[in-house]
Amino acid sequence: MTALDDATAREAGATPDAPAMSPAAASAGRHLWMHFARMHGRDGADPVPVITKGEGVHLWDDRGRRILDGLAGLFVVQAGHGRRELAEAAARQASELAYFPVWGYTTPPAAELAERLAHLAPGDLNRVFFTSGGGEAVESAWKVAKQYFSLRGKPTKHKVISRATAYHGTTHGAMAITGLPAMKKDFEPLAPGGFRVPNTNLYRHPEFDGDAEALGRWAADRIEEAIGFEGADTVAAVVLEPVQNSGGCLTAPPSYFARVREICDRHDVLLVSDEVINAFGRHGHPFACSRFGFTPDIVTCAKGMTSGYGPLGAMITSDRVIEPFLEPGVTFPHGYTWGGHPVSAAVALANLDLMEREDLYGRVLGNAAAFEATLRKLEDLPIVGDVRGDGYFWAIELVKDKATRETFDAAERERLVKGFLPRALLDNGLYCRPDDRGDVVVQLAPPLIAGQAEFDEMEQILRHTFTEAWALV
Repeated sequence: MTALDDATAREAGATPDAPAMSPAAASAGRHLWMHFARMHGRDGADPVPVITKGEGVHLWDDRGRRILDGLAGLFVVQAGHGRRELAEAAARQASELAYFPVWGYTTPPAAELAERLAHLAPGDLNRVFFTSGGGEAVESAWKVAKQYFSLRGKPTKHKVISRATAYHGTTHGAMAITGLPAMKKDFEPLAPGGFRVPNTNLYRHPEFDGDAEALGRWAADRIEEAIGFEGADTVAAVVLEPVQNSGGCLTAPPSYFARVREICDRHDVLLVSDEVINAFGRHGHPFACSRFGFTPDIVTCAKGMTSGYGPLGAMITSDRVIEPFLEPGVTFPHGYTWGGHPVSAAVALANLDLMEREDLYGRVLGNAAAFEATLRKLEDLPIVGDVRGDGYFWAIELVKDKATRETFDAAERERLVKGFLPRALLDNGLYCRPDDRGDVVVQLAPPLIAGQAEFDEMEQILRHTFTEAWALV
């Protein structure tokens, strides 16, 4: 490239090592307000990455690079990209009936999907309330818990208890349940009534010496302690994820969930299993609460229900919870325009058929140990402190001192998580999630069709990138 060519390229947003900015990136830099993303400089030297195509477990960007999708889009694309039968299901439904609400009405796909989900859900979770996505499902769960107790003559039961660092959504209600103070500070005051208890991060509780059962007992007891402190007559629900996302794939033993179930029953508190990420095969079951041996009163779900081929979420309640709403004259005054959208519902039905036909649940159960073993190879790196997770949902915690588990300070996080890792991982051929909402982690949740070849590719790219990161910090 000549000096003149170099100058011309810079004006177009390029460098000697990178091509000129694509039209889509240029438009995004000027007009697109991205979610959870910094936008400074995106119309110049740091253009918006543009993903143009997906096929199987891979993506392609506007530079023609093939990228391994290590996050299933956003914990969503269970069946993989480019599944024509899901696109065709959407087209068939749109050509027959593109839209009609479930506000006192239904459509055949919405009714069929509600029945299908009721059959897949554990216990007596038989009533399905559709939403557009996961945050709306959590919002709906809190509202239904409040009205449930009001209808039962206990209107003071309105508070909700969740875990530290947990993310449950961005609406004002769901954000009040979220345990991430930094995410909430710009939007306060939020809906009142959200309270936090410790999570089950075994790596950050070294006093338990690796004893997950002991940590589980202690953490569950903190829930009962919080209910007692606030007053059982004021607490409506406990909300938890079977595997907590934010903070980095935090697991707990089945005995923890059994103990929480007992505590909720003892104090007449609803147990909500937030499975927006965990459901639909991520842990080898339609619903992860089955994987961990407990039956909640409410499940919230979304993401993998359609494998991302249409937006859809749901709140699924037990017969006990729906009972007072079936009394004469009672209405749940809540809903969403796109909840139960017939096209998305048709796609969800086709996706569930596909997952069962290809036994993606069994594939996850059969491959989970190999996925874990492959990722644990990275434990020999000085920057890798912990590898944790379950099924096809794993996190790698990065540290600057392996012996003391010392994490990174604010400046180091800025350079590593906000600066280096996202672009380096993508440039090295892997899309996944660097996150520092708790400690510094990189999360992996590939499509459920991934196998050993993809696990090996992820491990090799991560090893190369983490080695680069260690040199940087």
